[in-house]
Amino acid sequence: MSEEKLLFEQAMEGVTRIRKESRVQLSSPSDTTNILARRMAATNEEVSDQSALTGETDHIEMLDPLDELAFKRPGIQNGVYRNMRLGKYGIEARLDLHRMTVDQARRALYQFVQDCVEQDIRCALITHGKGEGRGQPPVLKSCVAHWLPQLDLIQAFHSAQRHHGGVGATYIMLKKSERKRQDDLERHQKRRG
Repeated sequence: MSEEKLLFEQAMEGVTRIRKESRVQLSSPSDTTNILARRMAATNEEVSDQSALTGETDHIEMLDPLDELAFKRPGIQNGVYRNMRLGKYGIEARLDLHRMTVDQARRALYQFVQDCVEQDIRCALITHGKGEGRGQPPVLKSCVAHWLPQLDLIQAFHSAQRHHGGVGATYIMLKKSERKRQDDLERHQKRRG
């Protein structure tokens, strides 16, 4: 034994480890109702996320890499749609789907739209790529074109302007939240009064 180790052991003789009480209360393994409830909630949440956007790639119409995406729900003013299409609204959020699988992109897109609505975001940009030069149709672009109309929170979408990615990206216009709708109503009433 080395001299340093011997000196250390002599110095530590009679020392006991200090036990700290845990600051975190851990649930006991016997509390299975809580565990089961959490597990079921997580499972249900995952299923609802995936069921919101349907369509396996087999059932999705494949687009051409240079196809322009366009969609507008009834009730959207033509001027609002035109301004969105021309990129005149500020982009408040962005989602990049490059290098994602179809399943990853589906989940990311669904969660992105939910997050945008929670944050009162009205205009966002989704970058999906053109899928050019691969010898196969643009899968993610085709999926995005198929999924977006399925979401009631999406009011309109259109392929982006060249400086925002052109046909490899899409502007989306989201439904106004109730709070934002109320703010607009109050602001317009003040102008009249």
